Amino acid sequence: MTEDRSFSLAAPTNNLRRLMVIRGLLISALCIALISSYFALHLVLPYSVLGLILTGITAINLLTWLRLQKPWPVTELEFFSQLLLDALCISLMLYFSGGANNPFVSYYLVPLCIAAATLSWNYAALLTAISVAAYTILLVYHIPIEELSPMSHHHQLTMVQEGTSHGMNHGASQWNMHTLGMWINFMASALLISYFVVQMARNIRGQDQALTRLREEEMLNQQLMAVATLAAGTAHELGTPLSTIKTLLSEMQDDYPDKPELQEDLKLLQSQLVQCDHTLKNLINRAEQSQAGNQSKQDLHQYCEDIIEQWLIMRPEVEANIQLAESCPERQVSFDATIGQSILNLLNNAADACPTGIDVDICWTRDEFILTIDDNGPGIPLEIAEQLGKPFVSTKGKGFGLGLFLSHASISRHGGEIKLYNRDNAGTHTELRLPLSKEIS
Repeated sequence: MTEDRSFSLAAPTNNLRRLMVIRGLLISALCIALISSYFALHLVLPYSVLGLILTGITAINLLTWLRLQKPWPVTELEFFSQLLLDALCISLMLYFSGGANNPFVSYYLVPLCIAAATLSWNYAALLTAISVAAYTILLVYHIPIEELSPMSHHHQLTMVQEGTSHGMNHGASQWNMHTLGMWINFMASALLISYFVVQMARNIRGQDQALTRLREEEMLNQQLMAVATLAAGTAHELGTPLSTIKTLLSEMQDDYPDKPELQEDLKLLQSQLVQCDHTLKNLINRAEQSQAGNQSKQDLHQYCEDIIEQWLIMRPEVEANIQLAESCPERQVSFDATIGQSILNLLNNAADACPTGIDVDICWTRDEFILTIDDNGPGIPLEIAEQLGKPFVSTKGKGFGLGLFLSHASISRHGGEIKLYNRDNAGTHTELRLPLSKEIS
């Protein structure tokens, strides 16, 4: 998750860096255009004002370069502001150099394309509206340049051939049609770009996110397979020492019948050994049922009671306030075996943190199963809060962190989520949410 977050923060920064390069190319093109207009074309332009505006654009680009040296993340608002500055600067340049008749008016489409490809729909639509408004204003309000008028040559020929009065009216009509056509063409181009490019960029981002999720799931499955292989091997290896321990306990009970305290300890060990043997057998049976697809349906209320009862047998030292909602709707479920184990792992984590004062609340709706656990333990250390849930990361000095990792993986695989928070006073608040399949009644 950290890598994905770093990637998402780096993308706007890279986009701003590319925009700075594009702006540099624009500055170069404008410089060449001004030099050519002055020395080659001998156009009458307000060169001092245009030079001042060009200096301002250069200063903006320099400040952008300095800003990129800082570690601050580039936000969408900042990137939009940079594109808006470009649009405003080009508008000023166009106002003093012929308005919408200037060939550089098409540069409005560049920030529109960039905004549509990189920003959200709201920012792209706002920049489109501003660009269309600026283009419309420049059609009427600008400093005219006769050489840039699209009808200047035609107007001169008409005046010579047909007379001044008739030529002026005909030229004005042609100019209005040309201007209207340019405006319609620009507005249509801007709307098409802002809509379709946004949709295509959104689809591409969605595909990238889907690929990222697939990579994460593949990595998670590989980790689960490694843990499952380890668990299967461990379960197989435990059979022999458990049998040996069972035999030795029986012999010790026969050898020391006159020591009641030792007999009580041996009985406790015997019960724990039976529990271990029962757990291993259940592990094998559940694995066989999962492979065969023979998961039987069970009443959800009874399912929760069985898990709680098993937990209390495993942890007799626990003092818990358990709320199992009686008003919840009746549901028949066929949970995967890993779901019950995940719930037990979360309950055991709370018992390991502090066996007393645990609050367990279980409820569900027609669509969702909800389990919350509040313990009075030390809480989650901040230095490992972001890593919690990964293999071999644990808040317990004696733990391996596999229980919470497997719980996260199992619940996520079935569309649910597990969240852990530090409580205000002390301890940890654990919340498990699991969607209930609609086809299960």
